[in-house]
Amino acid sequence: MSDPSRPRASLRTAVVWDVLKDALDRRVKATGRESLDVLDTGGGSGKFAVPAARLGHRVTVVDPSPNALFALERRAAEAGVADRVQGVQGDAHGLFDVVERGGYDVVLCHGVLEYVDDPAEGVANAVAALRPEGVLSLLASGLGGAVLARALAGHFTEARQALGDPDGRWGEGDPVPRRFTAEQLTALVEGAGLRVGAVHGVRVFADLVPGVLVDTEPGALDALLKLEAAAAELPAFHSVATQLHVLGETREAAEA
Repeated sequence: MSDPSRPRASLRTAVVWDVLKDALDRRVKATGRESLDVLDTGGGSGKFAVPAARLGHRVTVVDPSPNALFALERRAAEAGVADRVQGVQGDAHGLFDVVERGGYDVVLCHGVLEYVDDPAEGVANAVAALRPEGVLSLLASGLGGAVLARALAGHFTEARQALGDPDGRWGEGDPVPRRFTAEQLTALVEGAGLRVGAVHGVRVFADLVPGVLVDTEPGALDALLKLEAAAAELPAFHSVATQLHVLGETREAAEA
């Protein structure tokens, strides 16, 4: 699961971290190297980078925000992994101005495609950063989850607007520039030359359950985490997830 010191945050990261950790473990076994080179594009303050570094991997985080990179440096130092985490200012568009092409075993592209001008270019750059045997972890906002959330909040017109909008936006005040369906994300991954290894719905229930219930009911958090994990791989729930996670593998990695 996610960082055990931050149990409430684990609702947002547990499913993705479990999938990512498994992918890292499989790459370790396949390569015979205990330490992998990981690139986290848009990695911000390191909520995935630092746990990966705790496993012994070398992680490079690329993010356009100096404040996020400062928080990353502090978090890595507090976790005792400052020597395995490097923060670099940059973005997905100019990725190879700051990192090596084809130099990473695993690339994380989390919360990036919603904001880039060209999602296909963003995925293509992430894939180009991979070694011949590599894995891409892609996480993006889901269209269905936003529609459901607006409807349950009583904003029915906005829900309908998001449902019919090419970018999945519910109006001018929507802070997210773009959302995706599972089919759109898998098409982007396959279009970049990778094989789709798995698709998961993330935060299927977590954003809909009242926080007070999770915080006060004994065992509620653990039960909700287990429910999220059970529903994550079921296609029926992908269409209502707040986020969608796609694991892409190079052909060589898939055959290893």
